[in-house]
Amino acid sequence: MGRLDSKIAIVTGGAQGQGAAISRAYAAEGARVVIADVAEQEGRAVAAEIGDAAHFVSHDVSDAASWQRVVEETSTRFGAVDVLANNAGILRFGDIERMPVEEVELLWRVNQLGVFLGMQAVTRTMRKNGGGSIINASSVEGLAGMPSCTAYAATKWAIRGMTKCAAMELGPRGIRVNSVHPGMIDTPMTRAHGGDAAMEYGASKVPLRRVGVPEDVAGLYVFLASDESSYLNGAEIAVDGGVTSTHAFGA
Repeated sequence: MGRLDSKIAIVTGGAQGQGAAISRAYAAEGARVVIADVAEQEGRAVAAEIGDAAHFVSHDVSDAASWQRVVEETSTRFGAVDVLANNAGILRFGDIERMPVEEVELLWRVNQLGVFLGMQAVTRTMRKNGGGSIINASSVEGLAGMPSCTAYAATKWAIRGMTKCAAMELGPRGIRVNSVHPGMIDTPMTRAHGGDAAMEYGASKVPLRRVGVPEDVAGLYVFLASDESSYLNGAEIAVDGGVTSTHAFGA
């Protein structure tokens, strides 16, 4: 039997990188997965690769109405939502003095508001279903600082705080809420900011001397979605090769 047999999950940002790895891992462990993303072509390809256990939905995490549609479509196609992998996010670097306000607001809308709306959208169905697991994607930048990351880190610290508040509020209803804090993971999003050179630099800063791959993170998402983590609530777990064991990543 799979570790997620009978579980029904929504994975945001599920079309590429970490999200695609999470979607594949969930399906491999017996879950039925709704892949929610703005990247329609890539998302449909991942769903087709997985097969009948997966379904793609075009989704903007910053839009409350879009969240309602995703939850309704998930319930209609597979059943009540048990797991929300709040994985969607964007990365932007910018100095405090020069970063455009529009970039700051975009980070907030996608990373922070998107996570809040996701929790809000699934709470009712999870409560009626007797509980569930919400996994919020923060970052090592939600645990420590890094130059040129003030706006991005603000959203990731916010996710960390929201997770703990939600764990307190929703725990009595059987809904567990935890945050995952990846370090540098080799994905299209991180490669967009420096390519191979960025990966090599990142590896030089990691005690394990390598950057992570999406599968390094997906295994933790499986654990947090499963009943194996039934007493884990409000936790923050770094998947970073040891970067946050000491100083900040950019130190």
